[in-house]
Amino acid sequence: MTQRKRKPDEDKALVKAAKTGDTEAFDQLVIKYTPKLYGLVYNMTSNHEDTNDVLQEVFAKAYKSLKRFRGKSTFYTWIYSISVNMTLNFLKKRGRHRKMSLDDVDSGIQNDPDFIEATAKSDPVRETNISELQERLNMAMMQLSEDHRAVVTMFDIQGLPHAEISKILGVSEGTVRSRLFYAHRQLQNYLEEFRK
Repeated sequence: MTQRKRKPDEDKALVKAAKTGDTEAFDQLVIKYTPKLYGLVYNMTSNHEDTNDVLQEVFAKAYKSLKRFRGKSTFYTWIYSISVNMTLNFLKKRGRHRKMSLDDVDSGIQNDPDFIEATAKSDPVRETNISELQERLNMAMMQLSEDHRAVVTMFDIQGLPHAEISKILGVSEGTVRSRLFYAHRQLQNYLEEFRK
């Protein structure tokens, strides 16, 4: 997934206005970042209700903490850090590696134009295999620790570079690479079990 290039000060005016109490400016930031943050949180929780709850808390915390945002990083990095940390805290507080519900499998891929085109001419067996693969991938992700799930979500699903993940998590790039390596190995091993 290609991440579009950002100008470092792209959000500066909105942040400045929001700091003075301009709620419309903050609303614009919320609208801008909700889709990406939703994807991030959902891929870590695998539950739409939990994702909505966490995002509501993320934006509330961001709004309350905005006056302390000094601009040492981009707003984007700052809000991602809050999202990742709050999601990890949510998952640890719940203390669960919950099993996937078949009703909760993300249906986003089913609306993807490439997916529709690829499956339009397919037979029911192929459609079943794709659905089964999606379910297995979701289950495999839920087997990862929260920290490993976070880096896989940000790198493989959201397309963030190692350096940005490092800033968001407050760890070295080496740690990010190490977590990705072990997470990929765990996913591979978990998915291999299904092929046996």
